[in-house]
Amino acid sequence: MNQTGFACAVCFRWNNKLSQQMFSRGPFSCAKDDMIHCLRWTVFLWVVNSIPFTSGMTVNERIDHTCPPMKLEEKWPTNVNIHREFTGFDLAQKFLLRKGTVTDNRLLLRLGSKPLFKPTESVFPNGLSHEYSIIAMFRLRKTTKKDRWFVLQIFDKGGDTQVSLIVDGAKKTVEFLAQGFLKNSLLYVFKNRDLHALFDRQFHKLGVSVESNAVSVYLDCTLIERQVTAERSGMNVSGRTFITTRVENGRPVDIELQEILIFCDARIADLDRCCDSPGVTCEPVVTHNPTAAPLVTGYLHRMLSMPAQLPSDRCHCPALKGDQGLPGLAGHSGQKGDKGDMI
Repeated sequence: MNQTGFACAVCFRWNNKLSQQMFSRGPFSCAKDDMIHCLRWTVFLWVVNSIPFTSGMTVNERIDHTCPPMKLEEKWPTNVNIHREFTGFDLAQKFLLRKGTVTDNRLLLRLGSKPLFKPTESVFPNGLSHEYSIIAMFRLRKTTKKDRWFVLQIFDKGGDTQVSLIVDGAKKTVEFLAQGFLKNSLLYVFKNRDLHALFDRQFHKLGVSVESNAVSVYLDCTLIERQVTAERSGMNVSGRTFITTRVENGRPVDIELQEILIFCDARIADLDRCCDSPGVTCEPVVTHNPTAAPLVTGYLHRMLSMPAQLPSDRCHCPALKGDQGLPGLAGHSGQKGDKGDMI
């Protein structure tokens, strides 16, 4: 029985009681008090039955069921130094990209010549978490190092961009665009000079951390720039999703792509140590506190790589004049001197 039916049953019982009491008391003397009591019960039962329902909604909103587990290479647990299940989306698998040639010991993906897009609901069946990391490993070619292209672009059913990550070779910038609550566009341009290395035709890892109130860009696991953002709206899965497409014509950009991933954790882009890069070796960091937060253990390798500060031999404390001391003991008698000259 719902709260309305239960409240009506209670009122019915009070009405029966009211009819019985009307013969012992005046009809108008008891009606007012009993009706007020009945209304109070109705309000009370509605509140009691609503509390579990409301609490259930609050808890369910905090549990993120949008992200499936990811099947990743063994390098990733070492890369970020956390031993737990990763959740997110391997876009190479979602778009059925075929494996191509091996270059510099890297297995590359074939992008083909047709536009790479799919219905968003087939890429993100339950939507995308509000906070996430985008990780892409690629190398630009000589003919495309000045192209402007989308690493990722998600449209809604009306054709408006909900999320996009753009690499602009001519301006040597990275752009992140999101949709605000009022369907307005929120554009954040990252043009730090340290991003210029992304266009030197070498393999680089581009990482973007999307938090609820900030977006950070990483190049080869080094933080380049962080910008505070406005509130973003949720994602509609009724549109289409594109990857690695030119802005001008929607064709696949001519790059050498190794991987393109979305993790449902904004910290992954920061915790990534680029252990899969040539010449980089990462040893698992052993901590004595197995319950420590991943964010702390992720930063530990950076702390260990910092030069140690040697203790100084000198004290740089300012000298202060003290109080006058007590009189000392009397000294020993001096030796007898030589005989003086006659005057």
